[in-house]
Amino acid sequence: MSRVIIAGASGLIGSKLCTLLDGHEVDILVRRPIANSPDAITQHIADPSRWPDIIKALNPGVAISCVGTTWKKSGKDAAQFRAVDKDLVLAFAAATHLAGASQFITVSSVGATKETSNLYLRTKGEVEDSLALMAFDRLDIMRPGLLTGDRQNDRRLGERAAIMAAPIIDRLIPSAYSRFRSIPAFTVARAIAKLIGNETPGRFIHENEGIGSLAG
Repeated sequence: MSRVIIAGASGLIGSKLCTLLDGHEVDILVRRPIANSPDAITQHIADPSRWPDIIKALNPGVAISCVGTTWKKSGKDAAQFRAVDKDLVLAFAAATHLAGASQFITVSSVGATKETSNLYLRTKGEVEDSLALMAFDRLDIMRPGLLTGDRQNDRRLGERAAIMAAPIIDRLIPSAYSRFRSIPAFTVARAIAKLIGNETPGRFIHENEGIGSLAG
């Protein structure tokens, strides 16, 4: 059994992941209480500035980041967007590494690279590179395509339109580029759950096909 700590547990992937962790001791870091959270999960409600102290006391073996915001939620401000999708993720990772976590799992994105002008993909790429420098025994990077699934109380009209069109678009994407197809958030969450406690050292990138294989 691994002691697992999760940041971003209220999001699309994180909320599904929390239902798949029987057999693990699970702590989640949240700014506000999450309703209907599984009884076996311990919620730590605190401002992110307090997260390092909480993490140090918990001494987790596995850390998982499902942290992410949207352009709209960030007020369409690049600095605010990066404060969450980069700074918060890296601060969480650094605190868990210092506390002794040997495995770090993070949700990135297909196409992530620092060599692009696209703010979202550049930010994800920079995070991936910074995480690699932290020298976790094992680093798992999830790079899903467009995530499908119901976001509670989160109306992303553009994304919803893309999700509705995904079945048609997916059929038009050649199999060689399957990593760009859509994928259910539950599949990603299930793959993450399967990775917990994997002791094979190294840095591993999981795109759609690999995520699907892991999920089973």
